[in-house]
Amino acid sequence: MLLRLRVSLPDRPGGLGQVAKSLGALGADIMQVTVLEREAGRAVDDFTVSWPGPVTASEARDRLSAMPGVRVEGVWATKEVPGSALDYDLLMHVVSQPARGFAALVDALPGLCGAEWSVALADGAVRHASLAAPAKFELNLPEPPPRAATMDANELRLMLLPVVAQGLHLVVARADGPVFHRAELERAARIVDVVAKLAARA
Repeated sequence: MLLRLRVSLPDRPGGLGQVAKSLGALGADIMQVTVLEREAGRAVDDFTVSWPGPVTASEARDRLSAMPGVRVEGVWATKEVPGSALDYDLLMHVVSQPARGFAALVDALPGLCGAEWSVALADGAVRHASLAAPAKFELNLPEPPPRAATMDANELRLMLLPVVAQGLHLVVARADGPVFHRAELERAARIVDVVAKLAARA
């Protein structure tokens, strides 16, 4: 099964290699590594791994937490395919069909953000929802905020991505895993900005 692991480790030469070696000893095949931050002597990395056989998130966390100096911040199942270029695929789709830009964006955001679902809200109503989105979604939101933000609500980790010119809130949610990292938020916000500009041409 594919898992995503968020690991905080000492930022020193060989630190990443030690984690990789430990993951290999546990039977995990590392498919992708994303560096989210490096500061205050520590690094935060996301590992996408293929783990043979069924393994629960708590089992993976317990095994990894035994490594000296390593903190496991989150373990969750993922469907993202390492090495795929979902962001480029999305942008090509929006360029070819800009009128469907926001619908395509909402459909793509869960895969781009390691999340489960997303919705576009306007005036309290759902304008478009990804496949796994709940039938009803209630969240008291102000007018579109001036910048992207994260929050927790109803046991969900949420990313709020405003499209002020369209009066939209884009909401991305995941139930498992840690809160969205600022690097994830910034990447999603840039993608939203590009799609908004392309869709405006329609």
